[in-house]
Amino acid sequence: MAKGLNKVMLIGHLGNDPELRTTASGQSVSNFTVATSENFKDASGNWQDRTEWHRVVAWGKLAEICNQYLKKGRQVYIEGRLQTRSWDDTKSGEKRYATEIVCTDMQMLGSPKDQGSGGGYGDAGQSQERPQYNQMPRETRQQSPSGYPSQPSGPAMEPDKDDLPF
Repeated sequence: MAKGLNKVMLIGHLGNDPELRTTASGQSVSNFTVATSENFKDASGNWQDRTEWHRVVAWGKLAEICNQYLKKGRQVYIEGRLQTRSWDDTKSGEKRYATEIVCTDMQMLGSPKDQGSGGGYGDAGQSQERPQYNQMPRETRQQSPSGYPSQPSGPAMEPDKDDLPF
């Protein structure tokens, strides 16, 4: 029996360009925010909008891909897990907490012309093909806690009629 499940899936828009840093050990890390929105009717029957902001952190090769291709306003699918970290604030001495999504899979959605500021895939001279982290070679992908790489999402591939056993 599983001890628990910690999985997050978001579709939203980037609130800022990713910020890429390198740790002392040489590991790449990228931080950015994603906004998700919902519309609902309140008790009076009036439509209300609610936007939720999510902190996202990506590590390794995925961090570098996010930094290279993601821009503010870009619609994106993010998959990962929630993680809360704490630290002591040096100014006030108080304990601080931050909950963020540790990204394990990212797919760019929409098209460059549909996006707001900086919505392109890269420089104008580069290919306009959309990179997807889950389609990278196995050796460059991070493994899930179960040891298996994440599976590509999206529509299922239809088998060839010749491949069917009946």
